[in-house]
Amino acid sequence: MAPAQHIRKGQLAALAIAVPVALLALGSGPVAGVSGVPGEESCSGCHNGPPGQGNVTITFPGGASYTPGVKQHQVVTITDSVQRRWGFQLTARLATSAATQAGSFTPGADGYTQLVCTQANFHSETFGNACATNGMPLEYIEHTQSGTRPGAKSPVTFEFDWTPPASNAGNLILYVAANAANGDNSERGDHIYTARYTVTAPGAQSLPPVISSVVNGASFQQAVSAGGWVSILGSNLAGNTRPWAAADFTGPALPAQLDGVGVKINGRPAYVSYISPSQINVQAPADSALGPVAVEVNNNGTSGTASSAQLQAVSPAFFLWSGKYAVATRQDFSLVGPSGLFPAPARYRRSRATRSSSGARDSAPPTPRSRPEPCRPPTRYAAWFRRSA
Repeated sequence: MAPAQHIRKGQLAALAIAVPVALLALGSGPVAGVSGVPGEESCSGCHNGPPGQGNVTITFPGGASYTPGVKQHQVVTITDSVQRRWGFQLTARLATSAATQAGSFTPGADGYTQLVCTQANFHSETFGNACATNGMPLEYIEHTQSGTRPGAKSPVTFEFDWTPPASNAGNLILYVAANAANGDNSERGDHIYTARYTVTAPGAQSLPPVISSVVNGASFQQAVSAGGWVSILGSNLAGNTRPWAAADFTGPALPAQLDGVGVKINGRPAYVSYISPSQINVQAPADSALGPVAVEVNNNGTSGTASSAQLQAVSPAFFLWSGKYAVATRQDFSLVGPSGLFPAPARYRRSRATRSSSGARDSAPPTPRSRPEPCRPPTRYAAWFRRSA
C-alpha cells in the first residue's frame, strides 16, 4: 500500500472551493477518521444535504458479542429509498478508550471494501487490504470505488470480517458512518447516517433492562408530556455511561439511540440524550395521546418488560440546582444563584435571567412520525428579578 497524506475537513473545504470536482476522489474511499468516533469526524464534514429517511445498521452473526481472537462476518446495510450511490466507513474501539483500536478488519472478496490505516495524530495514511503495524495503529474499513455502485437502489450492503482482540478487552464499540448519495458527482444533497453498537465482552450476561420508574426529567414527578424531558430509572438500562455528542446528530435530527440503547414511548422512538446502567434521559416524541402509555427500553437488541408513564398535555417543571434552586442563566449564559453556590464573586444588581424548564408547553406542532423531530431545547422563560450571584 502506498502512503497518502491525510486530508482533514478544513483542507477538503478549501479543495472544494478551488476544485469541486476533486471531491469525487472520495468515491474511491474517504480519508481515515470519519466514522463518527468521539473526537474524530463523520462523513457530514464534507457531504451535506437535508435529513434523510433511511439508516445504517450492522448485522452480527451471533448477536452483539465476541469471542477473543475469533473472526466474525459482518454486514453493513444502508437504507434510503431516494438515493443512488453508496459509501461507508467503520471502525472498532475499546468502550473505555475511544482512541484505542479494537481488533482488525479483512475486506470482502467482492472488491467493495478496503482498509485505510493511520497514526493516532492522523498525519498520514495508507489504503489497501492489510494494515501495517508500525506506527499506524488505527484501522478503518470502508467502500472502494466499485463499492459505491452508482444507480443501485436501496438497500445496499457491504460485507467483511472483523477479528476482535486476542484477549478479553471488555466491551467494545463499533462506529459506522454511511453516505447515501444522490449520485450527482458533488458533495451536496447527500444523506449521512451514523450508528454505534456496543459489543459485549465474553461471558457477559445480556440481562434485560429493568425499568423501576418513568418520571419528568426536571421534577422527577410521575407526569410527562410530548416534547418534554423524561428520565427512565432502573437497572441494566445500558452498558456504559455518556451523554450525546456532536457525532450522534445527523443534521438537525436528534439521535434515537446511543450506543445501541433506544427508548420507545407509546410505540414511538424517543430522542436519547444520556445513557447509563441506572438512568436514561430522553426527549419524548410528538404524540397527541393522553393517559397511560407504554415505555420500553432496548439495550443492544435486548428488551425488558415495558413500564408505564402518565402522558399529559403539559407537565411543567423547573430544573433545579441542589433540589431547591431553579436553574437560571444570565444573557451571557453564566449561572445565576445565591452566594457560594458557584465559584464566582457575589454581586447584587438588577438583571435579566433565563430559567430552564420542561414540559410547560408544546413549542412546535407535532412532527409527522416518518420524520425525525427537530432539536428543541427545554422551554425557557425570561424574568426580571433582584438576585445575588
